[in-house]
Amino acid sequence: MNEFKNYIEDFLDYLLIDKKYSPNTIESYARDLEKYYAFQKQRNVKINQIKKEDIKEYLKYLKESKMSDKSISRNISSIRTFYKFLLMERVITKSPIELIELPKIKKTLPTVLSTEEVSRLLDITVTDAYSARNKAMLELMYATGLRVSELIALKKQDINFEDAVLKTMGKGSKERILPIGDYALEALHLYLDGYRDELMKKKVTDYLFLNNHGTPITRQGFFKMIKKLAKEKNITTPFSPHTLRHSFATHLLDCGADLRSIQELLGHSDISTTQIYTHVSNDLLKENYKNHPHA
Repeated sequence: MNEFKNYIEDFLDYLLIDKKYSPNTIESYARDLEKYYAFQKQRNVKINQIKKEDIKEYLKYLKESKMSDKSISRNISSIRTFYKFLLMERVITKSPIELIELPKIKKTLPTVLSTEEVSRLLDITVTDAYSARNKAMLELMYATGLRVSELIALKKQDINFEDAVLKTMGKGSKERILPIGDYALEALHLYLDGYRDELMKKKVTDYLFLNNHGTPITRQGFFKMIKKLAKEKNITTPFSPHTLRHSFATHLLDCGADLRSIQELLGHSDISTTQIYTHVSNDLLKENYKNHPHA
């Protein structure tokens, strides 16, 4: 089975070098394929001997493991991409997963904060390096719609104060130039000019947002911070790391921005991904309409 393992390593290298996928995406593929490899190893099935029936057995195992349809769908997609790579490398002549269908997933609308909740969340009194950093991060995320992974990957040189824009590298290594509003610019200036050096702990780094070790703040660190802050601000709306990004898009739509512009700002390759915010906006509209005296 070592051959199987080697092909997975080759595939992950291909995603990194040829496809230029992000470390987070590659890590997700690695987890899915490690699980798949462990299952087939236990059954002592070689990579070029796997048939459609073996894939079905694996899917049955995932369902019995109480894995959600969404996670199962992601696993299938990872394995399917892996087999496309094996076909390209002529390791196999036919993909055993070719006719396997993805489970139907019920589309869920993203969680969005109200403008009042966002105002409360961003109302941070700067008293030290951590409050200055937190305010700069949240103001910037809400002002630009950055993904969390894009936010924590920012470097000092990615911010152009003169033109009030930032440069970010999104999914598929697609570069975006995003405008920065006055509130976010002010918060960034305050953090950079008065507090960032304190967080560096005598280390040298270009990363913009740092933790208490002087290293770049992690996705987990950001989420822990924002959950704690939301609790302090008595915000009961359920949170995800992308809540501010979703709120940014929905509030833009509510203010009359067109979908194409929002698509560009968010870095969506397909406008159908952006269209989900029209449903969120309509739901909020209906909820607000209930407060009308003759609704």
